[in-house]
Amino acid sequence: MKIEKIERSKHKQERVLVYLEGGDLLRVTESELLRFGLCIGLDIDDRTVVELQQSGARSETRVRAANMISSRPLSRRELIRKLGEKGAAESDAEAAADWLEEIGALNDADYALMLVRHYGGMGYGEAKIRDELYRRGVPRELWEDALAASPDVQEAIARVIAQKTKGRTLDEKGRKRLSDMLLRRGFAWRDVRAALARISEDTTEFDYEE
Repeated sequence: MKIEKIERSKHKQERVLVYLEGGDLLRVTESELLRFGLCIGLDIDDRTVVELQQSGARSETRVRAANMISSRPLSRRELIRKLGEKGAAESDAEAAADWLEEIGALNDADYALMLVRHYGGMGYGEAKIRDELYRRGVPRELWEDALAASPDVQEAIARVIAQKTKGRTLDEKGRKRLSDMLLRRGFAWRDVRAALARISEDTTEFDYEE
């Protein structure tokens, strides 16, 4: 089959459209143009057509993966799942993830550390942070090292209480609501109880330093 026309896609910047005689259309990237020496009038056999289809799919998946990871951090598992949702074959998604790891653009350990610092800084406890690490597909073997970067538990709880109460006194009902809120945020009961014990009956001030 001869190539009758080559043009860039109007909808996807990385895509190149290769029109073959008989009406067949190949979707490739510049990488395939160069590697296969594609040009108008070139005669290609069925085997080459299949190779171009496979190579084009791999290249597009790689480009899409790079765009995804540049938009926001992702774990390897999240990236592969999102690529699959976009129609990428699992093998192409795995290969794209491997490539991004090789060039340092995808790193689950760094991602885990970022999540711990982010949610810890927002006033969430270890249980909530572990839930996020799990939900986002971070391998369990990376959790403990990342969690070591969590802020001091009592200081974290004290900051949350200070933000929520703004110096108001708390009655028994208020203390109950406060403890429930802290537990929902993922703090352990023993830590919540210790923090609440530091509140006197008529004040919400704490003696920690920033």
